[in-house]
Amino acid sequence: MSIFSRIIAGEIPCYKIAEDENYFAFLDINPLQKGHTLVIPKHEVDYIFDLSDEEIAGLQVFAKKIAIAIRKAIPCVKVGQCVLGLEVPHAHIHLVPMQSEADLRFTNPHLQLTPEEFNEIAQSIRAQL
Repeated sequence: MSIFSRIIAGEIPCYKIAEDENYFAFLDINPLQKGHTLVIPKHEVDYIFDLSDEEIAGLQVFAKKIAIAIRKAIPCVKVGQCVLGLEVPHAHIHLVPMQSEADLRFTNPHLQLTPEEFNEIAQSIRAQL
């Protein structure tokens, strides 16, 4: 069971943004930018392109709703989307608020936020859904 499946099951706490019967979104605890969110299918699959056509389409539609809320809550030009998938064997999409393309470089220093900051960010994004 991946760490993401354990988060979905409630075994590991997270800063949840939203969920439905098939998908789950929560703040990345090692964010590139404030509002950096992970969107995952509840069905554990390692490689995103191993999802069925219906699952990957549903994941993108769910991610779009989250990205729209992020853009309303976090001042940014756009919300970038990235799929890397090597660090956790559970398909996931990174949604990152961007002022420029440089904000989506995973080699950039990551932010160190307090639990209070994470809670405030999560609450502000949830309020836009």
